[in-house]
Amino acid sequence: MGSKTFPAGWRVWEADCNTMYVYVRFPCPVHLGSGAGALLTGCLPYWDPFGSDAAPSDLELRCLTASRDAEPAVGRERARQVRTIFGEIAPRYDLLNRVLSLRIDRKWRQRAIRELAWDREPGGLYLDACAGTLDLALELAGQPGFGGRVVGADFALPMLEQGRSKIRSAPVFPTCGDTQRLPFPDAVFAGATVGFGARNLSDLATGCRELHRVLAPEGRLVVLDFTVPIGRLFRVAYLLYFNRILPTVGRVVSGHPWAYSYLPKSVRQFPPPEDLAELLCDVGFTSVGWFRLTAGIAAIHVASKGAAPEAEGVLPKP
Repeated sequence: MGSKTFPAGWRVWEADCNTMYVYVRFPCPVHLGSGAGALLTGCLPYWDPFGSDAAPSDLELRCLTASRDAEPAVGRERARQVRTIFGEIAPRYDLLNRVLSLRIDRKWRQRAIRELAWDREPGGLYLDACAGTLDLALELAGQPGFGGRVVGADFALPMLEQGRSKIRSAPVFPTCGDTQRLPFPDAVFAGATVGFGARNLSDLATGCRELHRVLAPEGRLVVLDFTVPIGRLFRVAYLLYFNRILPTVGRVVSGHPWAYSYLPKSVRQFPPPEDLAELLCDVGFTSVGWFRLTAGIAAIHVASKGAAPEAEGVLPKP
């Protein structure tokens, strides 16, 4: 740790990787484990891109146990539910993504990074919120000519641990933190992405406001997530796959009894693209636009904090 000191009341909890020091508030009331019942919320790696030892005052340790139900919950229970799901399926998450999406997800991530327009500030600091196993963060960090840094933030620590082995020498820094209360100062990121995580937020508007807060003026936000196709025939086939086949395959491969039943239900509850675009406008974003991918099974939203050039291929909000 060198000469760095910890803020009062904080100690190292885990220091097994140079880029993944986690510190939590002490005294610690429960034993931290990797099981479903002992999960971290609001923890921050001891890597500070802003050169400050100050810890956000509202971070705390909690032992959270979610209900074992695939029906998307609401409020604080939704956060517990999502953390439980992704904590438990982390070891097979990447494999299942590739199998269930037929590897189309990689193409979607590539398009999302193009829409970020990172080449306007190739040496900047970028945020990937709801980062999971860091695929989208690594997609950005691996772009030819990219010379900046990417902070990958997620409140499910096992997902970050799973993705950590993929970092190697990439300038990606995993941070265990909640998108609805990001542990970063205002206006520090040149751009931000959210890949397949926005629909899991217990309060979508709060998460969007936080993303707006941490973006620098002219910073761009790109949100990639599932949606429901609008074409009638394709919609029927898609819903059959999504509601029947995907949960069965996911249950067999992951060994988790209900995580992949939660997925289609969470997509059905997620706002349609038009409504999400309106929400982004409501929390302060400008130049908001969106477009569908692959016959409408996913969508990309692009928004700016302040005036910015139109994103590639983005359709203006009606």
